[in-house]
Amino acid sequence: MQPKTTTFLTVLAILVFALTGCYSAHPEDVEFFTMPSEVDVTSDSYILHPPDEIEVHCSQVPEINLVTQQIRPDGKVAFEGIGEIYATGKTPKQLADIMREKIMASYSLTGEHPVDVSIVTYRSKFYYVVGQVYRSGPKLFTGRDTVLKAISAARPAHTASLREIQVIRPSADKNIKPKIFQVDYDKMRAHGDTSKNVLLEEGDVIFVPPTIQAAIGLTLEQLLRPVGQVAFTYGSLTTGTPSY
Repeated sequence: MQPKTTTFLTVLAILVFALTGCYSAHPEDVEFFTMPSEVDVTSDSYILHPPDEIEVHCSQVPEINLVTQQIRPDGKVAFEGIGEIYATGKTPKQLADIMREKIMASYSLTGEHPVDVSIVTYRSKFYYVVGQVYRSGPKLFTGRDTVLKAISAARPAHTASLREIQVIRPSADKNIKPKIFQVDYDKMRAHGDTSKNVLLEEGDVIFVPPTIQAAIGLTLEQLLRPVGQVAFTYGSLTTGTPSY
């Protein structure tokens, strides 16, 4: 084998490893995630922030009943008759309790829960799906997002390695390592294995890696792209064709 060929294959192997083999998954890390069956997953536990949009239900006060408000950048919402209320950092139930107290200063309310607040649109929190999927990028976090739901919605590409998907929970503390475990999506959907179908949290990342074949193709493209650009520029100069 020629030295140049050996060097090329060595570089190719390193790059392929970089694309497919640099995982730090630890099977035990799945224990740091919550299973859907272990928690009552409702919107009541969701913490409101701008620009989430809420709707008020209060049939006894028509002025605010079914009124929707987007939480402003200053964290507040405003309603006729009761003024401004700071909503950021509160759950829908906590906000409803504050509104009830304000409303009762001007209105007589009856019933156990005369005021209710629901979330119309989740807009303030995200998790992420990246890699070999057709719909990559940030996804709106609702508090009820599972790994299976997230991967399915992102639509894995034919180049995806479905048995080596990584679920990552980053750490804001440099002294604490991110929690990472591996998911076999094929096993999930084909055999109904939901043992790793955990609930996602805000900021979680799902990485869908390429297959070995796809990684080789991506690596070759990275290697050959500069060569193609140089050849195109050289051809433009020698033929007098402008390069754009």
